[in-house]
Amino acid sequence: QLQLVESGGGEVPPGGSLNLSCVASGRVSLIYAMGWFRQAPGKEREFVASISWSGGSTYYRDSVKGRFAISRDNAKDTVYLRMNNLKPEDTAVYYCGTSRIFASSWSESYEYDYWGQGTQVTVSS
Repeated sequence: QLQLVESGGGEVPPGGSLNLSCVASGRVSLIYAMGWFRQAPGKEREFVASISWSGGSTYYRDSVKGRFAISRDNAKDTVYLRMNNLKPEDTAVYYCGTSRIFASSWSESYEYDYWGQGTQVTVSS
């Protein structure tokens, strides 16, 4: 079993920044990768970024490249999402998830089996 707890959401104006954190607990030795997804009202959950737990390879959706950065601290069993130059279209509930399988980029939600409760990010003037 794995438990995930996200934090760091909030409301910022366009161009602002936020740092999201996700702490994993339980059987963390089973993690292959962790990722961030988001879901806006009335929309499907979509991939944002992922990071492999061992090598640290990172992957991003095109619309956040150059603005978001995913990182991990294995000693703290924590993954972070630094979000800069936020835009109104980034508004969503952000979820972190863990994957226990090998995948090419961990960009599909079906590749994840544990999720956090979500944290709201609102970008508004």
